[in-house]
Amino acid sequence: MPAAVSSGGSFGEPEGPPGGSISTLSPEDRDLVDRLRSGDEPTFLALVEKNHRAMVRVAMGYVASEAVAEEVVQEAWIGILQGLDRFEGRCPLRAWMFRILVNCAKLRGGREARSVPFSALESEDEGGERRPIETFRPPDDPRWPGHWAQGPERWADERLADAEALVRIRAEIEKLPPNQRQVITLRDIEDWDSVEVCEALGISEANQRVLLHRARTKVRQSLAGWAAEVAP
Repeated sequence: MPAAVSSGGSFGEPEGPPGGSISTLSPEDRDLVDRLRSGDEPTFLALVEKNHRAMVRVAMGYVASEAVAEEVVQEAWIGILQGLDRFEGRCPLRAWMFRILVNCAKLRGGREARSVPFSALESEDEGGERRPIETFRPPDDPRWPGHWAQGPERWADERLADAEALVRIRAEIEKLPPNQRQVITLRDIEDWDSVEVCEALGISEANQRVLLHRARTKVRQSLAGWAAEVAP
């Protein structure tokens, strides 16, 4: 078994006695942890079903292929099961799970010499067509960071509901630098809040805002160009 999944204490929480306190968790998380600790297999399978694809998408930010990302996720699930008794509830269960995943992915990515640190923002590709920055709200906007300041012409709301548009959005997200892709995936696809994302990925709130703003801006720029091309 890889060292990365040998102990729950190696993923951001200190070693503790089995059955660590979870009194600070939400009632839903406490109930879920209790059922998982008791060996409730249907609960575990439901947890895997709910989170597996998001975990693969995050892992792909650190490794070379989806196949390797799947292996990383399997390692992470082993680490989650092994660490449950030591989980002390210092963050939501889902954030703790993704910290385990990120640690497994970083170790695997390091072995592949592909680890991409979140702090390396200056290395991101800024090429390609760009709309003026005033087109979008700033990353510190209190309500809609990174959203359109004013919607593009001829971009009707119903266009976003088109299957083709949704496919385009997914494709554009896949093109993003890994750190941006991870943040926008958790925020806008998985509907996580910023606190959970920061806890899961081990980044600051400010860094999270910048990454999300850049990711949303790039996706919207591409969608704006596509919408103009397909407009009647």
